Amino acid sequence: MSVANEPSFRESVDLMFNRAVALMDLPPGLEEKIRVCNATYTVRFGVRLRGQIHTFTGYRSVHSEHMEPVKGGIRYALAVNQDEVEALAALMTYKCALVEAPFGGSKGGLCIDPREWDAHEMELITRRFTYELAKRDLIHPSQNVPAPDMGTGEREMAWIADQYKRMNTTDINSRACVTGKPINAGGIQGRTEATGRGVQYALQEFFRHPEDIKKAGLKGTLAGKRVIVQGLGNVGYHGAKFLQEEDGCVITGIIERDGALFNPDGINVEAVKAWITKHGGITGFPDATHTAEGAAVLEEECDILIPAALEGVINMGNAARIKAPLIIEAANGPVTAGADEVLRKKGCVIIPDMYANAGGVTVSYFEWVKNLSHIRFGRLGRRQEEARHQLIVDELHKLDEHLGDKWSMSPGFKQKYLRGAGELELVRSGLDDTMRVAYQQIREVWHARDDVEDLRTAAYLVSIGKVADSYRALGL
Repeated sequence: MSVANEPSFRESVDLMFNRAVALMDLPPGLEEKIRVCNATYTVRFGVRLRGQIHTFTGYRSVHSEHMEPVKGGIRYALAVNQDEVEALAALMTYKCALVEAPFGGSKGGLCIDPREWDAHEMELITRRFTYELAKRDLIHPSQNVPAPDMGTGEREMAWIADQYKRMNTTDINSRACVTGKPINAGGIQGRTEATGRGVQYALQEFFRHPEDIKKAGLKGTLAGKRVIVQGLGNVGYHGAKFLQEEDGCVITGIIERDGALFNPDGINVEAVKAWITKHGGITGFPDATHTAEGAAVLEEECDILIPAALEGVINMGNAARIKAPLIIEAANGPVTAGADEVLRKKGCVIIPDMYANAGGVTVSYFEWVKNLSHIRFGRLGRRQEEARHQLIVDELHKLDEHLGDKWSMSPGFKQKYLRGAGELELVRSGLDDTMRVAYQQIREVWHARDDVEDLRTAAYLVSIGKVADSYRALGL
């Protein structure tokens, strides 16, 4: 395979699927049923803006309905097309199965540059797009539940939820029609950070297994590991921030639209984020070397490379020059199938996107459950938990007084122990557990089978196997 015939994102997903099913014993009919995208709806709608009607093209693709509702984000970008949306919908099917979120896979997109329109115009466009999808049940709490993706966020999800409610005034579960909403519109604590937090938990779990660390040619813990992050959007920012502040990683490189920053001694992620917010880019940031050729920093020496933005940033053109021994795909499809082959032959370990960035859909699942149950997590049990802990602390106080100088409670113990788990703590706990269990299932296949050389193939085997089991349970 050469640069000239670099596979597209859609072809990369198909190639990786094919590589996995070749190692499985699936009936041909079932294999084909899992592979194909069930339906894609294309909508072209007009909105009167700036004195004239502007026509926009949008998509909503449903890959698999082995479980319903189907789940997947909506992205706003000029590069959105049917092939990309269908490939992303397929990834959502496998991702949901892998982390045992009870959804099928879906994805949506609108061909638009959000930076060209003001907030009011974006609201009009989003509401009309929502109307076109919702009237065909392509947005619905029990059939199709979108979420934020590239170019969208809490604001757009709030508009979608409100538009759906206006169209379905008697639906008591209307807030569950979309996830990733603001807290005051039915969202959940921890959703904004979820994908980046999931990347952190994935790396933490990887570094709990010495055999896996050794395969990547690394040793020790996450502390002190040099990390380069490509893309400091929502996912890249949170992932880098948590790894730096909580795990002691050294962020040596940050790649953005207007170039890259590099400092072997480390870059303060929070300071860079503040600079981007104020100046619109990383150019001029004082505490690191800026280079206009951002892609070149992908090829710098580091321990962990985190592509967290676009598809195909690591491809046949640069794969041979990538020096990172461990890559974790925080974005969807950042490594093409051709580059994946090159990197595997070099001995590079890749933690695949369908696992690494599953934090978003996992916490979206928690938000969906919250909306259907109409109560926030922790509301019923938090104070009862604190009361039970208080009983233990009271007994320890008595022991403390009885023993005098011989023993006393550690500073801060009482405050930490007495605090019952609120929604954010429960969300983080559920996400951590999900990422741990999923990785353990993947690595078990990776180490148990001689014909499985990498984590991506292992992840596909696990997820496709679960989808196949669901279809068999349906009698197909």
